[in-house]
Amino acid sequence: MPKKVKLIFNPMADMGRARRIANDLRAVVEEFDGEASWSDTIYPTHAMELAGQAASEGYDRVVALGGDGTVHEVINGLMRIPAERRPLLGIVPIGSGNDFAHALGIPAQAERALALALNGQASPVDIGLLTDETRGRQEYFDNTVGIGFDAIVNIRSHQLPIVKGFLMYLTAVIQTILLNHHPACIRFESDREAWDDCVLMTTICNGPREGGGFLISPESKLDDGVMQILTVQRVSRPMMFRLLPEFIKGTHLRFPTIRLQSFKKIRLESDRPLYIHADGEVITSFGSNVRRLLFEALPSALQVVRGPAVA
Repeated sequence: MPKKVKLIFNPMADMGRARRIANDLRAVVEEFDGEASWSDTIYPTHAMELAGQAASEGYDRVVALGGDGTVHEVINGLMRIPAERRPLLGIVPIGSGNDFAHALGIPAQAERALALALNGQASPVDIGLLTDETRGRQEYFDNTVGIGFDAIVNIRSHQLPIVKGFLMYLTAVIQTILLNHHPACIRFESDREAWDDCVLMTTICNGPREGGGFLISPESKLDDGVMQILTVQRVSRPMMFRLLPEFIKGTHLRFPTIRLQSFKKIRLESDRPLYIHADGEVITSFGSNVRRLLFEALPSALQVVRGPAVA
C-alpha cells in the first residue's frame, strides 16, 4: 500500500462538470490509510508541474483526476523524472473521453476508480515519445497522437461546449469531414520500411481507442513494446461518412484505403503543415509550420494502476 499519495485534480475536466464529482470523492480520500495530499490545477501544464513536484517531494503514487488531457500532463511530468524516483500513476477518469483509462480497464464509476487508484497494484505500460523536428519540442503520450483529420476533430471538439462525451467528438467529426477535407503527402520511414502516401488522417496508437469510442486500432496493446500507425488515404467526403460507423465498430481495416502497421520508431515528413493532437491535447493548430515528426515507443516506461480485467 502506498504511504504517500498526491492527487492532482483538474476542475475544468469535462467542461467543468468534474467539480461536482470531485466533491463526493474527498470523503474517500479521508478514509485512506496513508498520507494523501490534494492539489487542484489552475492553468494549462500545471498538472505536469505538480506531478514533477510530487516526485521531488517523495510521493510514492500520483493520482490524476480528470480526462485524457489531465493524464497526458501528469505523464509528461512523471516521465521527466529519473525512473528510479518516478512515482507510479493512478487514474480517476472524470473527463470527456477517458480513452486511456478505458484501455486500462479502470472503472467508469468515480468512487470505484479512486479506491483502485489509491490501493491497486501497478504494472508497466509503454509510453510514446513525439519529437517535433521542426522546432525541437518533445512530448510524451500514453494513448494516441492524431495528425490531420483527427487533430482537427480534436480542435473543433473544444469549441462545442453544449454537447459532451462521444457525441461531442462525433459532432466534430461531421464538421471536419464537411469543412477540412485536405490531404497531406507524407514520406514515412519506420524501423521496418519506408513509403510515400497522400493521406487525410494519420494516427499513432498505443491504445486502441480515441474520441470516447472510435476504435482506431482495435488490437493495440499498452504493454507489447510497439505502437501502431494507421493512415487513411485520400478518399471522397461520402466515403469518409461511409467509414465513420466502421471506425466506431472497429471494422474499418477491411477497406483498402486504410493501412495499419506496427513500429518501434517512425519519422514523418510532410509537404504541408501538420495539425497534431496528443491524447486530446492540441500540439499544433491552424497557422503552424510543423512538417517533420519522429515517434518512438518506450517499452515498459511507466508503472500504472490497471483494472483487474487487464492487470
